[in-house]
Amino acid sequence: MREKFIFGLLFAMIAFCGCGQPVKDPNTLVVWHWMVDRHDTFQVLAEKYKNETGINVSFRLYAPSDIYSQKVVAAAQARILPDIYGILDKKSVMADFITGGFVADLTAEFKKGNEAWEKSLFPKALAGNVFEKGNSYGIKPGIYGVPMDVMNIQMLYNKKLLKKAGFEGPPEDFDEFLTMIDKFKRLGIPAIVSGWGELWMIDCFASNYAFNIMGEKKVMATYEGKVPYTDGDWLKVFELFDALAKRNGFMVGIVTKTNKYAEQDFALERAAFAFNGSWCVNVYHQMNPQLEYGAMMPPPISEKHPMKVWGGAGSSFVVNEASSNKEKAIQFLKWLSAKSQQVYISKETKNLPANRQALAQIPTILSEFASAMDYTTHPSIWRLDEDALVKEKFAKGLQSLVIGEKTPQQVAEEVQAIKARRMQKKDKYLKK
Repeated sequence: MREKFIFGLLFAMIAFCGCGQPVKDPNTLVVWHWMVDRHDTFQVLAEKYKNETGINVSFRLYAPSDIYSQKVVAAAQARILPDIYGILDKKSVMADFITGGFVADLTAEFKKGNEAWEKSLFPKALAGNVFEKGNSYGIKPGIYGVPMDVMNIQMLYNKKLLKKAGFEGPPEDFDEFLTMIDKFKRLGIPAIVSGWGELWMIDCFASNYAFNIMGEKKVMATYEGKVPYTDGDWLKVFELFDALAKRNGFMVGIVTKTNKYAEQDFALERAAFAFNGSWCVNVYHQMNPQLEYGAMMPPPISEKHPMKVWGGAGSSFVVNEASSNKEKAIQFLKWLSAKSQQVYISKETKNLPANRQALAQIPTILSEFASAMDYTTHPSIWRLDEDALVKEKFAKGLQSLVIGEKTPQQVAEEVQAIKARRMQKKDKYLKK
């Protein structure tokens, strides 16, 4: 809370100061970023843009991401932000930057020519950069950022191991998935690996099945406190983890693994399935270029509601509202997010392009991830998200199911007990 107050005070002081952005060379655009894997590719594109337009583009890399974020905040305080940069934080922080006058509203540009720029990009990629009408931050409705790539989190399967077990392809539903797990167990092959030592990843997997079992409306009603975690549908979610654990479906140590080590396990063919994001394409390529694998949606349990996976914009750039090169910065981002450049970035870095017109020319495995973009969702675009303490208890409860420490009913009751206490505290606060 104290950090949030200081951050808000910082922007209030900046706005009051009224200091002007220093005048820059009209033929040079400065871009700050944190993407180590894309720096060389950006340099090649900068040279191409200079040859086409005569405008120099200086990409400046600041890594790791936490150091980059600190630099951006400090630069905002000193009013020396570059023409183009990214904001690596929650939407509320992006709102603070907009309020401080550091982010340009790009809506008019996106709407030009029958919305040509907007229509060229995945709607889910834009969603993280959009402030809707009536948003809780008081920001003017519009589009404030340009996505460079998209991501989603799915299941990966090892084609060689599936063939060894006698399967021609991935499972179509959860029952078939369980059959495969039993076969892998008999062969002594661990079925599932993931970085579930990171609470957000196990929470992500669970939310996929919550949406599939009960639908988004009921999940949101739970976050509102209208549906308890002891409800039958939530018990089905907990029972899913229990069922997989009792079948020895998880690699030993899955709840202590960070995603980095889980990626090594799958890349070195130690497990048949992995739960991971589209960024893994580049990671697996570096670890094992000969790895034969595919991407699939988590096998559904229910046909009543669609399966949803987390996804959306991977990285985005914003234009500095105070930049003297604002219009040129916008035109460069239009160019950078266009089909040709997006194809090049995708091929060189193995990231999924934000431009949907670029999909025809990307590697097959990325196309498999791209095919799920219409089924993506993410906490950042939900109308509600669960209380942080409840989410932590929920994820740790799932871990306890995986290692067989608790029953689904015990976990449900413990999570609901925390939820009830948090709702009571919230009610007391609102009554004051």
